[in-house]
Amino acid sequence: MTEPTQRRPDIRRRPDASMTLLVEVMERPLDPGYAEAAARRRAVREGRVPDRRSSSGVVLLVLVAILLGLMSASAARQLRVPQEGVAAARVLLEEEIRARSAQVEDLQARSAALSAEIETLQAATLASRDPALAERLRLDGLVNGSAAVTGPGLVVTLTDGGAGLTEGSGEPGTRVQYTDIRTVVNALWAAGAEAVSVDDQRLTGLSAIRNAGDAILVDLVPLPGPTYTIRAIGDTQDMQSAYARSDAPAYLQLLASGYGIESSVTARDELELPGVGTQRLRSAEPLTDDRPSLSGTGTEEESP
Repeated sequence: MTEPTQRRPDIRRRPDASMTLLVEVMERPLDPGYAEAAARRRAVREGRVPDRRSSSGVVLLVLVAILLGLMSASAARQLRVPQEGVAAARVLLEEEIRARSAQVEDLQARSAALSAEIETLQAATLASRDPALAERLRLDGLVNGSAAVTGPGLVVTLTDGGAGLTEGSGEPGTRVQYTDIRTVVNALWAAGAEAVSVDDQRLTGLSAIRNAGDAILVDLVPLPGPTYTIRAIGDTQDMQSAYARSDAPAYLQLLASGYGIESSVTARDELELPGVGTQRLRSAEPLTDDRPSLSGTGTEEESP
């Protein structure tokens, strides 16, 4: 007789047994640790459980905060105080800069004096031995800008707009741009100007008017502004008529109405433009045999 088989308990599987993570989130949305902390804070607020934080802990926390603040202030003060070695090096560097600047100024003055002496001796020598060549060199110096010139002419000024007079304020368009100065200079050359300068910087055939950021450079020399003065020597009446017929007046009127840049044109009976000095020789040709010799002896006679 066989024993009756023992029946297994009927264990039914939950329908959502495969979704354990979702079930955990739905039934226990808060982590046990967070739930315990929230319950403890709620009990402390209701007075059922005493607060674990004592007054001594609060005082200790305040003292630590004060100590950290004092240490930070002391460290910042030490960083701001210049070191003795750094201060001494800075003073020495400033003295060196002043000494070298004075030395450069002395050398520049000496160079200018020697250049003037050389030009005087050269002119005197050429005038006595080859007057025609001396006159040609003098005229070339007036044309290429190496020599100073005087005579009647026009003075054109350009001034930054009212907002551009204060540094850092206003739109960039309220300041005079290098293209504005180029337009006026080209118009004066086309009007018959014989010599032109911008803020005492003489223009030659190799001059360049450019910009570097907000600064305007003429032959790498920055112009101070906010007013830029352009001087041109030539026949005043002819230059005025030709300049008025050019595009420059209408262009300046557009700058005045759109950006507030002021301009003026004035005729002068006497202007003085500086020279740029002796320029670098870029090309040369030997004198022909039919030109007189600078030695004053003339051509040699053939020996019998």
